Amino acid sequence: MSATITVLQSQLPAYGRVRTPYEKELLETARILATRGKGILAADEPNDAYDARFAPMGLENNEANRRKYRVVLLETEDLHKYIGGVILSKETVEQQCSQGMMFTEMLRKNGVVSGVNVDGGLRPFYEGAPGEEMTAGMDGYVERVQHYYKLGARFCKWRNVFKIQNGNVSESLIQFNAETQARYAALSQLNGLVPIVEPEVMLEGTHDVETCQRVSEHVWATVFAALHRHGVILEGMFLKPSMVVAGSESGIKCAPEEVALATVQTLSRVVPPAVPAIGFLSGGLSELQSSEYLNAINNAPVARPWHLTFTFGRALQGSALKAWKGKDELIPDARRAFLHRARMNSLASQGKYDPKLEAEA
Repeated sequence: MSATITVLQSQLPAYGRVRTPYEKELLETARILATRGKGILAADEPNDAYDARFAPMGLENNEANRRKYRVVLLETEDLHKYIGGVILSKETVEQQCSQGMMFTEMLRKNGVVSGVNVDGGLRPFYEGAPGEEMTAGMDGYVERVQHYYKLGARFCKWRNVFKIQNGNVSESLIQFNAETQARYAALSQLNGLVPIVEPEVMLEGTHDVETCQRVSEHVWATVFAALHRHGVILEGMFLKPSMVVAGSESGIKCAPEEVALATVQTLSRVVPPAVPAIGFLSGGLSELQSSEYLNAINNAPVARPWHLTFTFGRALQGSALKAWKGKDELIPDARRAFLHRARMNSLASQGKYDPKLEAEA
C-alpha cells in the first residue's frame, strides 16, 4: 500500500490535479459517456445475483448461461443509439461474444465504450453503527486496472454504500468511504480509466425525503472534498448517485416532481459544473418509476450544468429478462423489450419521456 501512495504522490503537484499521460484519452472517454440522449447499462451484477433471475426459468446459474444472457443484451442491434457505455462484470470483461471476439472489442466496433466493475464487494464496517459497510478491493488495485485497460476497458466503477439508520449515517463511515472513493478515482485516472464514483445512499429505510436530502448532501460534499484532495480530474470522471427519495420502508409515496427538485437541488449545492455527467442508479426503483423520476429531474426548475442520465441495471433489464425466459426463440422479444427501455430512458435523459409511449413495448 505504501508503494501505491508513493507513486500517487509523485504524480500530484503540490496543489492541483493528477498528472497522467492518459489525460487526453480520459477526457475523450468522458465526453462520449456524456453524450446527450445516451446512458450507461450496468451489466456488472455479481454471479450469485443470477440465482433468483434464472431459477424461474429453470436455468442453472453457471458461466455458460450467464454469458448467454449477456450475449442477449450486449449484441442487441441499435444498442449504440441509446447506450454510450456498458459496465461489465469481472467475468464478462474476460469473455468472448458469439462472434468470437472479446465483448470489449465487439462493443467498441458497435460504438459503445466498455467499462468494468473493479471493487472487491462490501464488507462490515466495524467503526460505525451495526449494518454499515465499507468496500474492499484497494489491495493490488493498480495491477488490476492495468489488466482491464489492456483488455479494452476505458472506464470503471467502484460502489460504496451509505445506509440511513435512525436518520443518519455515521461520520466515520462517510469519511472512510469518501477517502476510498477518491483514492480509487485517482489511481484509475493514473492508469487510463475514467472512474465512475458511486456513493449510493441506499433506498432501504424508513426515512423521509428531507432526511435523504440532508444525508445525501453531506455524503456527496464529503466525497468531492476528498476528490479535490487527491487531485482527481473532474472533467474525466462520472458520478453515479442515488436519486433523493423516501426510504422504501417509510410508506411515503413521492411524486416525480418532488424527487426531481430534491435531487437536483442537492446536486447543485455540492457537484462542480466541471463534472461532465451524472448517471443515476435505479437502486430498487421500478422500471417505470426510474424513467418517470429521471424525466422529472431533467425538467426540474434548477440549473443543471451536467448531462443528467441513467446508469441503470435492473431498470433496463427487468422486462428483457421476463421476455427471454431462457429460450433461444424468444431472444428477439427480449431484445425488443430491452431496446424499448433503453429508448424510454434516453428520452427521459432529455426530459422528453411520456408514459403513453410505454404502450409501444
